Amino acid sequence: MPDPLQATLRIAGSGLEAQSLRLRVISENIANSQSTGDAPGADPYTRQTIAFDSVLDRSLGVPLVRVKSIGQDDAPYRIEHEPGNPAADARGFVKMPNVDMLTELADMREANRTYEANLQVAKQSAELLGETVNLLKDA
Repeated sequence: MPDPLQATLRIAGSGLEAQSLRLRVISENIANSQSTGDAPGADPYTRQTIAFDSVLDRSLGVPLVRVKSIGQDDAPYRIEHEPGNPAADARGFVKMPNVDMLTELADMREANRTYEANLQVAKQSAELLGETVNLLKDA
């Protein structure tokens, strides 16, 4: 039977890894929220999305989280009238990324909190493992 504390560490570690990647995707979306196409009428940056999946760790017999896929949001691009923009079409309209800053900031806050929660679980589990080892040394 696997050690519950080691299983807890593994579960928290998978959560840390998943949320770390989620934060990277959100950061890319925010960084490219104003990235237009490089030619008139060209498509701008497309918002990335991330999907998670549960996978069984057979060695420990516990479910872990993993990134299933990183895809693209199919929401329509915003259209803005900016005649001086190099990406503007003949009528002066520019396709802007389909990134909504409020959505990204809310996602970032949630991902950050989830990351911190997993980090606390990992810290507590590691501390308990250390205390167990110290008790066994003293016995």
